[in-house]
Amino acid sequence: MISRIDLRGAAFPEGGIDRDLLPRAELDVEAALEKVRPICDDVRHRGTAALIDYAHRFDGVAIERVRVPAEALERALAELDPAVRAALEESIRRARLVHRDQRRTDHTTQVVPGGTVTERWVPVERVGLYVPGGRSVYPSSVVMNVVPAQEAGVGSMAVASPPQAEFGGLPHPTILAACALLGVDEVYAAGGAQAVAMFAYGTEDCRPVAMVTGPGNIYVAAAKRLLKGRIGIDAEAGPTEIAVLADATADPVHVAADLISQAEHDPLAASVLVTDSEELAAAVEKELDVQLGATKHVEDRIRPALSGRQSGIVLVDGLEQGLAVVDAYAAEHLEIQTEDAAAVAARVRNAGAIFVGAFAPVSLGDYAAGSNHVLPTGGCACHSSGLSVQSFLRGIHVVDYSREALAEIAGHVVTLAEAEDLPAHGAAVKARFDWKVPPSK
Repeated sequence: MISRIDLRGAAFPEGGIDRDLLPRAELDVEAALEKVRPICDDVRHRGTAALIDYAHRFDGVAIERVRVPAEALERALAELDPAVRAALEESIRRARLVHRDQRRTDHTTQVVPGGTVTERWVPVERVGLYVPGGRSVYPSSVVMNVVPAQEAGVGSMAVASPPQAEFGGLPHPTILAACALLGVDEVYAAGGAQAVAMFAYGTEDCRPVAMVTGPGNIYVAAAKRLLKGRIGIDAEAGPTEIAVLADATADPVHVAADLISQAEHDPLAASVLVTDSEELAAAVEKELDVQLGATKHVEDRIRPALSGRQSGIVLVDGLEQGLAVVDAYAAEHLEIQTEDAAAVAARVRNAGAIFVGAFAPVSLGDYAAGSNHVLPTGGCACHSSGLSVQSFLRGIHVVDYSREALAEIAGHVVTLAEAEDLPAHGAAVKARFDWKVPPSK
């Protein structure tokens, strides 16, 4: 069911593993751009009417309004299963603990007497938070988007999630309940590219936002790419992925369970095992067959995901090559199930989040570790981070120099301006000293 890639004995050039050798889903965001462009243009020009039309076309739902009424949010929370409410409340509590510690403080540096530069951290004024609603319901994504935005001090936020025919054209009630728990009262029944366009351009009901965050399908990713610049974005999220770096000490039951847990998201989900133990690889293959007999979503999601080109077992010569492989892969989620897992994890450079040892499965991070589960996919972890308080903050440098402090450096400023053939830059300094600039020290 799951393929093997044998890298043992292979020689790699200086600079590491060729990423093209590793499993990866094909995701053609560029092709999707031409499909979402007319949708986004339509929302820009027709606003709410376009959103209502697309709810009927794409979601099979007839709705009369897009904004979710306050009474629907209150009802969803009142009717929420008490066990689910308790789990969400604990997830929120843990997420707040972690994200509160990410807050940045302003810092002033005295460069010279009379000359300071202060870095001020200012939250984005208004954000749109997207919560998927396709094959599964994701109240956890409400938590992961809203908590860091709130801890950053964002003053205005709106949530969008696709309308559901089963619930009268509203988003899933568990999503609405999670919004109510977090105090978010601006929620829209809108999905896909049209929801991103609603946030970017605004409609009669929804004011435009400065930034859009949250995972979604390829059309959400394409709309983010199309509208980036008009709005800030967190990332172009692709299909979810897990890589497990394991040696002979790993339990094949754990490894197989974790590979399956990601595969149940989507047929394009990636599940990758990197190991130097052929015995473990064989045991995991057997265990996959065993566990598939006792779970849901096998034929429509898990089996296509595990058998797809994006998943596989990568055999390596040893831990050093294994580390090179997982760094080249740059997984959204990376589990380390090796001897002395903490020491191995400390050597990893590229991953969205790292899960250390046998008792830190990705599922823990999805819901209640306190970490954020909105993470870079498709190898983007080699240059990007997951969603955090920092995602919603902007650093602004405030420059405050006295006349004396400017005079001290003026000669150097003029010299550099003239070296760049920008004499007016130098003249702006000279004008402050009646064109008499003292030499810089």
